[in-house]
Amino acid sequence: MTNPSLRQLDIFAQMVAAGSLTRCAQTLGVSSAAIERDMASLEMRLGYRLFDDIRGAARLTPAGRRTAQAMTLLAQDDPDDWAEEAAPAPAAQPAPPPELLLDADAQLPSLPATPPPANRAIILATPAPVFGHFQDALTAFEAANDDIAITLDLSVQSAVEATRAIESLRADIAYFYALEEPAGLPSRYGWSEQVNLYAGADHPLARAGSVSRGDLTITPQLAVDPRNGLRPIIDAALARGNARLGPVMLETDNMFDIITALREGAGCFAAFGPMARDLGRMSGIRRLALDVPLPAIEVRQTVNERSLSRPGVQALADFLFL
Repeated sequence: MTNPSLRQLDIFAQMVAAGSLTRCAQTLGVSSAAIERDMASLEMRLGYRLFDDIRGAARLTPAGRRTAQAMTLLAQDDPDDWAEEAAPAPAAQPAPPPELLLDADAQLPSLPATPPPANRAIILATPAPVFGHFQDALTAFEAANDDIAITLDLSVQSAVEATRAIESLRADIAYFYALEEPAGLPSRYGWSEQVNLYAGADHPLARAGSVSRGDLTITPQLAVDPRNGLRPIIDAALARGNARLGPVMLETDNMFDIITALREGAGCFAAFGPMARDLGRMSGIRRLALDVPLPAIEVRQTVNERSLSRPGVQALADFLFL
């Protein structure tokens, strides 16, 4: 697989099927340490634990079970992404500019009036780290409403992706990241997550009392993979904050490679949400003291108007929003 994100998810699926770290390593022909490292990297990206006692019984956590279920949707939506690398990957389509993904003035497509089937499960689309934020509330709602089925979709990140999910009836409720409320997609503000820059503790900028935008222009950048849905959102926040970084020296979703490069002083890395929280707690890594903070990224919720007549949709949206 060429996409590191999907590679880690594929290993997660193999772990679920194998039921233990040792059997998974034997099936894939790699070391147990490599599997454990990939799972730890994936958990850091998602913002929550997937397994309890991964070296022993490897029991899925409630969030891990939800993630495994959501992967079924991902495979159904784009099965080719899960195929082995038997054929060359198709040419990548040029991505829209970061601001296009989050611009409040962008006109989003109008929605058709066809309602979803009344007996279909409620589909909740959300970035994985946001799911980690309200997973306990979702569990509580399900416990109190055992007659309502809920399906999780973890493929949505931006306002454009949320709109596509809503208009194609792939979501009844969608959470997404934005710099501000987008035009054409009614939504409500949930909370904000600050974008910060991180570097190794011995990096000159990490030791500086104040870091200017000029300092950043000569500092190499470490970044997540360009195909990662968070990349355009982070790039848009950096552009909005006039933070022009130096050349990109590393692009990967393998957080252990990012952490190693940071500690070696290879450059700085932008992050927000659970990933930023975890980086801030690690030894050998420091948050840069920017003279002007970067923009915060909003977490917003939108509800499919065609789903409001279905039992539980508005109640679930309100319950998660509390």
